[in-house]
Amino acid sequence: MTTVHCAPTGGLARTVSACAAILRRDLRGVLRSRSQLYSSLLFPLMLLAVLGTGVSHGLDPSSERIRNGDYESFLVPGLVVMTALFSSTFTSASYYQDRDSSLLRVMLASPNSPQVILLGKALAGVVIGSMQAMALLAVASLIPGINLEWQHGFLPGIMLALIAVLLLAVFLNGFAQIMASRIRTMSGFHLVMNLLLFPLLFFSGAFFPLGDLPIWLKVLATANPLSYAVDLLSIAVYTSDNGHFGLLIDLIVIGGLAPAIFLLGIGRRVQIP
Repeated sequence: MTTVHCAPTGGLARTVSACAAILRRDLRGVLRSRSQLYSSLLFPLMLLAVLGTGVSHGLDPSSERIRNGDYESFLVPGLVVMTALFSSTFTSASYYQDRDSSLLRVMLASPNSPQVILLGKALAGVVIGSMQAMALLAVASLIPGINLEWQHGFLPGIMLALIAVLLLAVFLNGFAQIMASRIRTMSGFHLVMNLLLFPLLFFSGAFFPLGDLPIWLKVLATANPLSYAVDLLSIAVYTSDNGHFGLLIDLIVIGGLAPAIFLLGIGRRVQIP
């Protein structure tokens, strides 16, 4: 196994050019993969239609956090987070495809440092994940029967939602890069990511209000970074109050964790078998 150490990047212009080239390549790859593009929107919309309608009309939710028992609208922030999560995971897995096809070795032979290559890959994941999550929010907001509050107004709400999605995508892609540095195979990467991220998604308040949970689940939710992203999105588009944790707490937690985890992820050593 070859371990590639950091070398001088050769200037800001070269770094920007390399990152832009990797971003364009990964964006073209997603646009060519119609199945990935469509499934990233169709799966959460299917959940919104089936799960949302089923719970709203079949279980008659009575929580005060679910406005007028409208579970479909309550689900929207959580499904936006889920879309960003899945998209970031699949995009980060392209690291293994590049490695196994020897393309990563070619990129590392360029004058750019390994960290610049990782930065380009991670930024591509952030952009793709954010675009798909915001596309889902746009489609969901146009569906008849989905009643989003937009308590701060539509444009400020969109901006706040975009901030939440970007911070979440930065966090998720940094976390994925950390995992990729320790897991040698793509199948192992997907297995571990699903094992870690699915519980985090379920404990985040994406599918049920956190205020009605038993104490031990509230403790897990409070320790879960995704909870703050779901709460921030809910404040932006759904709820008419300050959410479960509060706007300021959400911004401090996810705004502090996201860049820290991202820098940790792109700062790792690149290992090529």
